[in-house]
Amino acid sequence: MRLFYKIKLYHLSIYKDFIGSPLHGYESYIITDDRSCPLKQKIEFIIDHFKDSILFFYIDSVIKDIDWPYYIRELQEKYGNRVMFGVLYAKRQNQEEQSRLEKYYLYDLGLPGGCIGLDIQQTNNFALVDTIMFANQANGRRKTIRAICDYNSELVFERNELKYKAQICDVSLNHFSCIFTSYPHPIQMYEKVENILIQVNGLHFSTDAVLLMQRQTEAGMLNIFMFTRKDGAQGLEFETSKKLSQKIYHMVTDKSKSALQDMFAKVGKQLEKETVKKSGKKSVKETPKTTGNSAEK
Repeated sequence: MRLFYKIKLYHLSIYKDFIGSPLHGYESYIITDDRSCPLKQKIEFIIDHFKDSILFFYIDSVIKDIDWPYYIRELQEKYGNRVMFGVLYAKRQNQEEQSRLEKYYLYDLGLPGGCIGLDIQQTNNFALVDTIMFANQANGRRKTIRAICDYNSELVFERNELKYKAQICDVSLNHFSCIFTSYPHPIQMYEKVENILIQVNGLHFSTDAVLLMQRQTEAGMLNIFMFTRKDGAQGLEFETSKKLSQKIYHMVTDKSKSALQDMFAKVGKQLEKETVKKSGKKSVKETPKTTGNSAEK
């Protein structure tokens, strides 16, 4: 399983839906602590396997065996510029306490992700979190998330009484790529195609698009189109964009979350084996004890 984007960790469940939205090009995950695979082990695994990760810790959460100031200092010293760390916390009423937090995380540790105090009104924080993610370039070089489509995703349209069909390879809110299975006449570069009927992982919609690029691949000629609206502007109509956004969110995150859960389960099992080995315990079936009378029988 491939994960296509940088991983951002948040331990702040009230922002789950906002953080997971692909509207701004962010693919983010909330990672929590559990008995089968503790948070520390999950973080080590993420850092080792997903380069250029951005990790934010909600330091008001209470997690066994984690002292946030010490633990975050330890991570910062160990990984340095390999990973970007930041902290989130509930804004303090006591200004002196808040100043101490900011001094420690921003100046003493120098966390590049920042030290962000969240407002009591969570709706006021959405713009703040969005700004934080944008400032930390959480979407990488892509402006929107690209999702890989299933084999049933396809398009069809007619031009000059000729019918075109193609299998859609991937899709974002601005572009899609496809390989034609029926291509009766060449389409010129930058030519607009109208009334394309598209089916992406079960979502049906109609749109216009402009051919931007063609590239030869092992599977065939890959055609990259840009969505255009009826007024000629780039992108999809608002309602269609909203529906496709939610579809892309599920296409990307469902697979990624499943992959992460599988990997964390493996890490947890390996940790359990190592713990058993260190304690010197052996997995043996105990035989029930017998009394003296039953032994004689």
